[in-house]
Amino acid sequence: MSGTLAALNKRLDPFGIFIVAFVTAIGGGTLRDVLIGRTPVGWMIELNYVYIIMFGTIFALIVRNYISYLSKTLFLFDTIGLGIFTIIGTEIGIQQNLHPVISIALGVMTATFGGVIRDILCNDIPVIFRKEIYASACLVGAIVFMVLHHLNLSSNVTYIFTTIIVIVIRLVAVKFNISLPTIQAPTKIDKT
Repeated sequence: MSGTLAALNKRLDPFGIFIVAFVTAIGGGTLRDVLIGRTPVGWMIELNYVYIIMFGTIFALIVRNYISYLSKTLFLFDTIGLGIFTIIGTEIGIQQNLHPVISIALGVMTATFGGVIRDILCNDIPVIFRKEIYASACLVGAIVFMVLHHLNLSSNVTYIFTTIIVIVIRLVAVKFNISLPTIQAPTKIDKT
């Protein structure tokens, strides 16, 4: 739905809207699968992903005039999804016997790179690179997941605790307007 809304804001045609919505939904997981050689990628095997994306896109188009009323609900679902996708990507890295650092990177990538691709297609600087605590919440969540996994805790406890960590970090960051500092380019000194 966030891809649909971004495409609507850029006044794209219906095909463009669907493409932006589609890559927002599957971009991070597709990139992860391609990088680790896990092909065909998940959505090509399980077509339910495609159907859900189509339904979400059509639903967003239908309720687009009422989205402002749903913004808190959409934000909450987006935040929950962030936690879940972080877990999925990290766990796939573990299953592939990759180094813990790579597994953590895959978790962050899975959760955030659909949005990066969305922003690039919409000719915007990706949100995660400029202002929001978004990828940082995923990074902490992936590290927590990795630690809990190595402690051999129950998978349910690991999933729930990791998701809660990501959700809490994201909610606190938005509630208190916390962001990472930006770094300014050095000012040029006139040598004349």
